[in-house]
Amino acid sequence: MDAIKPLQIDIVSDVVCPWCYIGKRRIENALALAPEVPVHVNWRPFFLNPWIPREGIDRDTYLETKFGSVEAYKGIAQRVVAAASEEGLTYRPETVKRQPNTIDCHRLIHWAEAAGKSAEIKQRLMELYFRDGGDLTLSETLVQAAADVGLDADDIRRRLATDEDVERISADAKEASDKGISGVPTFVLAGKYAISGAQPADQLARAIRQVSAEVNAQAAG
Repeated sequence: MDAIKPLQIDIVSDVVCPWCYIGKRRIENALALAPEVPVHVNWRPFFLNPWIPREGIDRDTYLETKFGSVEAYKGIAQRVVAAASEEGLTYRPETVKRQPNTIDCHRLIHWAEAAGKSAEIKQRLMELYFRDGGDLTLSETLVQAAADVGLDADDIRRRLATDEDVERISADAKEASDKGISGVPTFVLAGKYAISGAQPADQLARAIRQVSAEVNAQAAG
């Protein structure tokens, strides 16, 4: 019997998107529910707030611009905080003081891929932001995050000071947008089936099994 062909899963998300934080945990739980399906996961960039400048903006200014007021977001945040908690995650909206542009975060995730650590650095950046109120606009925050997952801090510091892969990340994010992805997280299975939103782990696992079976049936046929 031929070996099962690995299922490609492209996860389009942003590190400052709370549902992406939750969705990352849910897809990991989904993969644990379907251990018989070999997968190859790619983390794809998305800019939830492409209008934010590279240096970031004050969090309250961001909330006022996007939601009308800081108070308006508090009602929305309660539901997200509860959903995160159900997944064993911590989201403390009140600790976030700066809203970042995330292109440097996405560059770091891309660089970590060579070491097989893109999922780890993504998780670390999200924890820093949602749990600890870390300022992701600061290069040193990103450098420390890189060091935390075993990447070379000096190498990352040097690369962040350049424009390396800025165009590539921007192009990848534009490609997702051009394909019609407007909400994240979006999970793209086998390059053609898109699941939008942080769906429950059991639903994701079911989709993973179904698409894997289809892909392998086509390969066998």
